[in-house]
Amino acid sequence: MQMMEMSDELLRLMRTAGKVAVLTGAGISAESGVPTFRGKEGLWSKFRAEELATVEAFMNNPQLVWEWYLHRRELMNRVEPNPGHQALVEMEKIFDDFTLITQNVDDLHRRAGSENIVELHGNITRNKCFECGRPYFNEITLEGGKIPCCECGGRLRPDVVWFGELLPEGALDRAFAASQRAELFFTVGTSALVHPAASMPIAAKRSGACLVEVNLEPTPLTELADYAFHGKSGEILPHLIERLTDDRKVP
Repeated sequence: MQMMEMSDELLRLMRTAGKVAVLTGAGISAESGVPTFRGKEGLWSKFRAEELATVEAFMNNPQLVWEWYLHRRELMNRVEPNPGHQALVEMEKIFDDFTLITQNVDDLHRRAGSENIVELHGNITRNKCFECGRPYFNEITLEGGKIPCCECGGRLRPDVVWFGELLPEGALDRAFAASQRAELFFTVGTSALVHPAASMPIAAKRSGACLVEVNLEPTPLTELADYAFHGKSGEILPHLIERLTDDRKVP
């Protein structure tokens, strides 16, 4: 379905819906220029993400892992939220019950202005203690090659979910609850392959939600979706919001 073929029925559903959930993946951030971090630059070309983003890597060489994450943070600071992120901010203002579930750790949704966000994989801008889990709000530096420590003595780590770790239970509970009560569920920029996030649109559909896919290309979810828009989320979502707000202005 092309962008301009916006269904009147979908717009009608959006005008009457009160409960909406959105699941976003790497695709929406890619439109801002967020790198995939598969190790293609300089020093990091020798490593794969799966070799650095693990508990084992941190235990064996915490300085190397921190150097990689500080490099990633520097790259993140160079990118900005795009029109797709901004459209989701506007969507949150429209619906009474709106939950934004994201698999991304780049903080772009929050920087754009979204508020009710469930971060399934954590947030690369935050830190926490490896031992006690307490958040740490000061800036991280590696002065003298030392890893900064928590008040409890544990080493600090990025507040992200590493390979082999479980997703935060509270975040999962909130995400599935929002999915199951949603009247409209959007998937944006996600392949719908990585579980448990991939099961959220299915849970929403089984609970009676209208399922809308926005992605550059078809995914395994496309056949299940009630509406599928294939193209850039930074073009499709603003167009959808524009149509919706224009219709709401009509007496």
